[in-house]
Amino acid sequence: MQTLPEIHAAPPRRLLLSAALAGAAVLAGCSSSPARRGRPAPPPVVPLALDGTLRDALYARTMLVVNTPYTYGGNTPEGGFDCSGLVQYALQGITEKRLPRSTSQWASVSTTLNRRDLQRGDFVFFNTSGGRYSHMGIYVGGERFVHAPSSGGIVRVVDMDNVYFSKRFTEARTVFAG
Repeated sequence: MQTLPEIHAAPPRRLLLSAALAGAAVLAGCSSSPARRGRPAPPPVVPLALDGTLRDALYARTMLVVNTPYTYGGNTPEGGFDCSGLVQYALQGITEKRLPRSTSQWASVSTTLNRRDLQRGDFVFFNTSGGRYSHMGIYVGGERFVHAPSSGGIVRVVDMDNVYFSKRFTEARTVFAG
């Protein structure tokens, strides 16, 4: 009886070593950041640094929209607000500077504060869905802030020691220079 040649014979040791090195090179390329060819690096984000005298105007504009319905992506009193849309709307009324939209963008144009240094008009950030800047509000003084909570809710004033938010507070920040 004639035997068939072994089809699954082990590859030579040198071939295995070459394959392993090629695989390592591919994996190393995936874990490193791609080179930016011909593109300049993005400019650093500069804090807004608004005049501190605008704090009261921001407070007034914020309080005018309390009880407005929550709307995902909303940024007008007529269409409703989400948390960052509320902040954008309130600040659009007091400055002509270009303003960000998302909570992480607001964090990038503001500067960190110690919580005990919060003043009216500063921002408070919360981790409500797994991210350091997943929710935000505008501090209004007296250990309270205004925010647009979630679907089915309305823009409201909440105590900083609220059971839900006190556990999720991540940071205080400001867009004011003084």
